Parts: sequence; structure tokens; C-alpha cells
Amino acid sequence: MIESVKQGKFLVVTIPDDWKHYTIEGIFKDYWKVPKKMIHEWRMGKAVTVNDQKIPWTSLLKPGDRLAVPVFEDTDDLVAATDLQISILYEDEHLLIVNKPPGMDTHPNSAGQADTLMNGVAHYLLSTEQPTMAKHIHRLDKDTSGAVLFAKNRLSGVMLDKMLEERKIHRTYLAIVHGLLSKAKGTINEKIGRDRHHPTRRRVSPTGQTAITHFRVLERDPKKKLTIVKCSLESGRTHQIRVHFSHIGHPLAGDVLYGGKAVFPRQALHAYKISFIHPVTEEPIECIAPFLDSVPIFPDFPLP
Repeated sequence: MIESVKQGKFLVVTIPDDWKHYTIEGIFKDYWKVPKKMIHEWRMGKAVTVNDQKIPWTSLLKPGDRLAVPVFEDTDDLVAATDLQISILYEDEHLLIVNKPPGMDTHPNSAGQADTLMNGVAHYLLSTEQPTMAKHIHRLDKDTSGAVLFAKNRLSGVMLDKMLEERKIHRTYLAIVHGLLSKAKGTINEKIGRDRHHPTRRRVSPTGQTAITHFRVLERDPKKKLTIVKCSLESGRTHQIRVHFSHIGHPLAGDVLYGGKAVFPRQALHAYKISFIHPVTEEPIECIAPFLDSVPIFPDFPLP
């Protein structure tokens, strides 16, 4: 664990033993892998200190040194604040994990839209007297529920973006599909691209982007001819789980866009778990997102 504390606009990090061969610049460039533009801003701003002193960035750091970096800066409100009574799963100075209900967009898609998860996050931050900088690191479809990760400052934002790109943020889903899957587990490795005949639909395409979905059967319902599966992704393509299961002949229950029957008021897809190593403190983070449907879709069994 990396010891750190917020002091005003500064993140103050206590240098651990295994950082003793790094310089200030080395921490930013090689360890945190901060973008050049942000490093340049910090250098020109001349606010970075070690033990409250401004020292050359080429200086080697010693265990116990206190490195102060101005990461908690005020930003303009990007979206309107709306009280949506959002459910917080985890929060610290750097990030926020929110349980998105079904029927809610992750972010505004048009000017003036104020009923999205981002609007609810903006209200929460404002009501708790925090800077209202919030950046969603990934998104969920409107009718998919579950955990969504937000960054609360620019440093955590760029670090989490890189972690997502490098597949270091693990998201696990529950889905109910039509039919009885014969395999207990499997992998769907099919590229996904846009459907030229529909503005929002995606399809399996040899010219699309690589998309890999792993699944494991949790329960089969022979009477209703439905199967509950746990899914994990090696990629994060739009509608990936929905497209993949439709492609193998088992569309998600309730997902009429991809051939499912309207047996539920929405597609039966829930992002129930997110796990990763915290980008700043390096602590393991794991959150389980309870179901929020007013009309239950998933059976009442312990989340795997």
C-alpha cells in the first residue's frame, strides 16, 4: 500500500522503500506513466515539492520523503447537477464506483439531458462539497445495470484510462439468455463492427474490432428455457455480450434489439462486480453491485 493523503489541492505521497531509485520525473513518467502534457503543466506550475521544498526533478527520492503534487484542482462543471439518489458502492479521494440502475444513460447524449448517471454524480459531489470533476472510465448501456467507475481527479483519470486499456480493470456480468446452453463454460471470440442497416445496432463482422467474451453457466431453467451465465470480457466493445450471445443463437432475454423475446422489461444484463488494483494507493479494490430493479429479473441467489 502506498501511503498518501489529500492536503488542499495537493496529493501528498510518502515515498516507499521500493521507490528509492526514482527521481521526481521518474515517478511521473515511468512509474505513474502520466501524459507528457500533464507533466509539463506540473513542471511549469512549479508547485511540486518534496518535504515542502522545491528541488530539481532529477533528484533521487528517499524512503519517507513526502512528495506533494497538485492533482485536486477545481474544474468547471461539465454537466448539470440532478438529485437522482444514486447508490455509491465505493469512494475515496481519487475514484467513485456507482451502481447504475436500469433505464438510465451513463452520460448525456444530447444538450440539456439531465437525468443520466453523470448528472447524479455531479449532484452527489456538489452536495458533499467536493470538486465536481467526474469522468466515467467506462460506460454501460441504458438498460444494463451495475457498477460504473468514475475518476475524481485528472491523475486518477489518466491512470484508470491506461489500466482499462491494458485490461487491468476486471468487470464481471450476469446475463440471462434464451435457450439451454449445452456447454458449462466457453469463450466467444468474434470481431464486432457496426451494422450498416441500423444506426445503433452492432454485429459480428470479420472487419470489426477484436472482441472476446468468456462465460460460465450458473443455472439452467428447463421450464422457461433460460440459462443464467457469468461473463467476463477481454475487451469492451459496444453491446459486446448482447451481440456475442445473439450470434451463437442465445440472445439475452428481454433484448429485442438482438432477437430476444420481451419476457423482461429490459435486457437481462447486470455488471455485478468490478475489481482492480487502486492506481494511487495500490490497494486491491472489489465491489459487488446489488440488483436495483423494481421488478426483479434475476433469481434470488448469492452473487458468485
